Amino acid sequence: MQDWEEIYKDWPTKDAVNQAGRCMGCGVPFCHTGCPLGNLIPDWNHHVYANQWGKAVQSLLATNNFPEFTGRICPAPCEEACVLAINEDPVTIEHVEREIAEYGFANNLMDRSPIERTGKSVAVIGSGPAGLAAAQQLNSVGHKVVVFERDSYLGGLLTLGIPDFKLDKEIVFRRIKQLEAEGIEFKTNVNVGIDVDGDELLSRFDSVCLATGSNYPRQLSIPGSDLPGVVYAMDYLCQQIRINQGEMIPDDQLISAAGKSVVILGGGDTAADCLGTAHRQRAKEVHQFDIHEWPEERTTDNPWPYWPLIMRTRTTPAHDEGGIRTFNVLAKKIIGTDKVEGLQAVRLDWGEPDHRGRPEMIRVPNSEFDLAVDLIFVAIGFGGPSGESIIDQLGTKLDTRNMLSLDHNMMTSTDGVFGAGDVNRGMSLVVWAIAQGRDAARGIDKHLMGATTLPASAMTMSMHVGR
Repeated sequence: MQDWEEIYKDWPTKDAVNQAGRCMGCGVPFCHTGCPLGNLIPDWNHHVYANQWGKAVQSLLATNNFPEFTGRICPAPCEEACVLAINEDPVTIEHVEREIAEYGFANNLMDRSPIERTGKSVAVIGSGPAGLAAAQQLNSVGHKVVVFERDSYLGGLLTLGIPDFKLDKEIVFRRIKQLEAEGIEFKTNVNVGIDVDGDELLSRFDSVCLATGSNYPRQLSIPGSDLPGVVYAMDYLCQQIRINQGEMIPDDQLISAAGKSVVILGGGDTAADCLGTAHRQRAKEVHQFDIHEWPEERTTDNPWPYWPLIMRTRTTPAHDEGGIRTFNVLAKKIIGTDKVEGLQAVRLDWGEPDHRGRPEMIRVPNSEFDLAVDLIFVAIGFGGPSGESIIDQLGTKLDTRNMLSLDHNMMTSTDGVFGAGDVNRGMSLVVWAIAQGRDAARGIDKHLMGATTLPASAMTMSMHVGR
């Protein structure tokens, strides 16, 4: 907690080899079922175990464009689906993946430059993992790809969302430089829909891929939620990342937990990121309130190899660093006049599920309590796609969840316009973003050329993604 550097150190090669060796005793691997990308986990573990690192890189890149990202920030559903996870610690798949990726960069094995150009052009809107995956796949088969990013930084939430202690930004910038060297063109500070409209995109490019994300926060609708000192999580996290990049923030705009009593509302990864950031800013005290309570063990309706909805998978290194974590708590009112001074909350119990499978929320009688607080971070989820201007201009339809509607080829309701990532799924995991980016590229290539050699992700092979 004394710096912003990544918390995990590099592994000695022998540790990666030993972990890969644990995989070799598996008869029927289920790790694939946990990964939307369909990573060939036993294959590259075999190559690592045999000290064939070049082959391991090839096997990994066959399904995953950016293993240096997934090897750091993915919650590793593959590990929970590992056969060993039935009754002991699984193979540390994620860390082996990271070591393979680093070997690939160190030995110049990551390049996927095209052999020839097709004369077709594609605009990718958004430079997060979905947009970058779509761009690399399309570029690799020879299409001219231009990626538009409305911010001055490339990388989407990889850069301006995930704290540095989980993902060093130099890792992201390294990949961007490599994609530029492959021939992908990046345009920053371009807000598509305002600086460039839909008609211009359709006239300049043969196809368009919308990968604008879904990072609008779900609003906190309780009395006092408009008081100064109530801050949405992404505003807080993005600002600290910008500071780490050397930006100067005016004092009247600075969001700092230093010396303050802090409350974080929410129990997911974003809330944990706020917790780790507040620790590094030297908060006086940090409370995290989760509306749910998570069991210690799997329940009968949540068996292996499915992702376990248990306390262990809701706990991150940020929780190990400190803070006071409380479950079954609902915020009722924020107290204060000119700024936040406290929070009023109530404890919860849960009843029987309704017709939608959601348990009834029951407020425990006489359980209300007040807590003095200086700063409240809101991390209760996200709703709605970003880039609504260009979505409207292109005439693309939204589904019943208010997300971009896509068919089985990842095409929107507008011919030649495709989508990928959180703009369709809602805020989700980096592996899902990469998988959808790859599938969007496959759909675009097929649309432009009549056929495609780009592979489908495991997601597409196992389910229909259109809604």
